[in-house]
Amino acid sequence: MRKFVLFRVALSALCLPLILSCAGLGKAKSYMVYVGTYTDSTASKGIYAYRFEPSTGALTPLNTPAETKNPSFLATDPEGRFLYAVNEIGDYEGKSAGSVTSFAMDRATGKLTMLNTVSTKGDGPCHLMVDNTGKMLVVANYGGGSVAAFPIRPDGKLGAASYFDQHTGKGANAERQEGPHAHCAAISQNNRFAFVADLGLDKIFSYHVDPSSGKLTPNSPPSTSVAAGAGPRHFAIHPNQRWAYVINEIQSTITAFRYYDTRGTLKETQTISTLPADFHGENTTAEIAIHPGGNFVYGSNRGHDSIAVYSVDKRTGKLTLVEHVPTQGKQPRNFALDPGGRFLLAANQKSDNIVEFRVDAKTGKLTPTGATLNIPAPVCVLFVPMK
Repeated sequence: MRKFVLFRVALSALCLPLILSCAGLGKAKSYMVYVGTYTDSTASKGIYAYRFEPSTGALTPLNTPAETKNPSFLATDPEGRFLYAVNEIGDYEGKSAGSVTSFAMDRATGKLTMLNTVSTKGDGPCHLMVDNTGKMLVVANYGGGSVAAFPIRPDGKLGAASYFDQHTGKGANAERQEGPHAHCAAISQNNRFAFVADLGLDKIFSYHVDPSSGKLTPNSPPSTSVAAGAGPRHFAIHPNQRWAYVINEIQSTITAFRYYDTRGTLKETQTISTLPADFHGENTTAEIAIHPGGNFVYGSNRGHDSIAVYSVDKRTGKLTLVEHVPTQGKQPRNFALDPGGRFLLAANQKSDNIVEFRVDAKTGKLTPTGATLNIPAPVCVLFVPMK
């Protein structure tokens, strides 16, 4: 993941279903779409904003970009007042750490006003999420292989890290798993647990969440393992809170779990490829998202440059492949479904474009609408309701 290659859009998906569940997003008349990017060695200035009309899928630029360095993943608080962006860098104020920046959002215009920036205490932060109370934020540091949590003040500013956990060990793949690489921070719908997928250790860590103190406590058991060398990247919990899924970057697979929401534990039920059987080129996966209706799961392939579409078995949560759809660009690092589940925006990092698809409500299949956004190095896409 982290060679700081520049991408053009990024929206949180792994954890996208959890973000979209907040604040009744499906009821808004229109939305803002914020796009996180890589700014190093690109023409990107930071975070871009667009107006999105859910009835037509129309996208209209808003304002000028909010300038900040390498905002590779974005998240918002449940009330839609503040936006948070990791700054995926490896040297923060002379220390080997990245940072996270808070912004106030104007939901009428999309304008972002920077509030403050704090150290993540680890190298290369790549993912973050706000808990359901809006009182704490959890960040995954990919380069440092660590997890940090931060208190959120009433004015939206972040306090210094209130919790830090340094993962240790290595995985089966000597090149990619020489050490820990925390790649995702996801919080359960009941707000009791935080899950962190560590690509370097082939583990999904589970923590108890305490918003009042801004701290995490390791669960029992503290983690669930996937296949050796799989490289778990992004993790998502099904809306029914009975199933969960992780997309494995190195082996190009998705692992399905039975999820026990009262204990925060996982039991593997299936592992399925994200690639066609006749594909033999190089590939890594990136994003995973569950359709708001819960009937479909989507995962992105970088190399095959496609979105893999799956149907969800209503009894078991297991996946069946529906189709592979080209993203009409290179390296789809991230994609996002709109809160109504009618459209999907695929952010192609290496071709500097975001391509829009219409979602078939009955089959989950994707059809290009013809709409494309040209943005330098997009790596994250985030829907937020407008006023």
